[in-house]
Amino acid sequence: MKKYHIPTAAYENFDDPGKALAYLETAKMPVVLKADGLALGKGVLICNTLEEAQEGVRTIMEDKKFGEAGNRMVIEEFMTGREVSVLSFVDGRTIRIMSSAQDHKRAQDGDQGLNTGGMGTFSPSPFYTEEVDAFCRQHIYQATVDAMAAEGRPFKGVIFFGLMLTQDGPRVLEYNARFGDPEAQVVLPRMKNDMIEVVEACIDGTLDQIDLQFEDNAAVCVVLASQGYPVSYEKGFAIAGLERFEDVPGYYCFHAGTKQTPEGIVTNGGRVLGITAKGTDLKEARANAYRATEWVSFDNKYMRSDIGKAIDEA
Repeated sequence: MKKYHIPTAAYENFDDPGKALAYLETAKMPVVLKADGLALGKGVLICNTLEEAQEGVRTIMEDKKFGEAGNRMVIEEFMTGREVSVLSFVDGRTIRIMSSAQDHKRAQDGDQGLNTGGMGTFSPSPFYTEEVDAFCRQHIYQATVDAMAAEGRPFKGVIFFGLMLTQDGPRVLEYNARFGDPEAQVVLPRMKNDMIEVVEACIDGTLDQIDLQFEDNAAVCVVLASQGYPVSYEKGFAIAGLERFEDVPGYYCFHAGTKQTPEGIVTNGGRVLGITAKGTDLKEARANAYRATEWVSFDNKYMRSDIGKAIDEA
């Protein structure tokens, strides 16, 4: 990204704690320290002051709190702003952008509690404006596809762009080479095209001939989880009401942590189901999705009550 001028957080790599400490003297706070190795998602420290950052460098590189993962370290700019997810199809040269989505990661209402794999999503994001889209198309999306081709590694498939809308403009937070979950659950139901035709165009290199279109509406997904997720929770509870979704246009029940047993479908994970509904706008879609969560019941059922509430602030 540095090589191809794709906007992201400013960062530097270090394998010498002395040089890392010297760099901190000139860095703007807050910063993010990351152990540059496998640390099971734990090797990240957010430091608000120079003293915290210096202590963090010692913890990671000298005390080896995260083991060998701390032999190298990344010091990164701490970005603030709204997060938006944008999915895309790519055929190695051409990129087609899907509708935007926004995820709620925290386990509890008001974005409190622990981070999860996602407690719900809505699409489109009201914060992903035409101006943001135009900037990203010019400086991020096509630039990413062109960069991989230039490196001799053209990419075909789905790219998930995790964006941060900062005061200085959109920045890339992360890439994933897959559909996002539960982002895809609010994006794909709004897609007008035949999925197989689009996938075959990605494979055949003919995506430039596809006019990717989305309905002019909205969708909201509310995750039904097991009480105690993401820490500890019980499994094996019978799920009732799934048949309510049959032949009801615009309502979907996506299975996440479920299991088929002789007695029927039971809970088998932290995030159990993704209840999705469409509406003419986000408010209507949100009301429809929450109405549909009442169709399904199981012991230890838990969900956030504020998925999509950010739309009221837009």
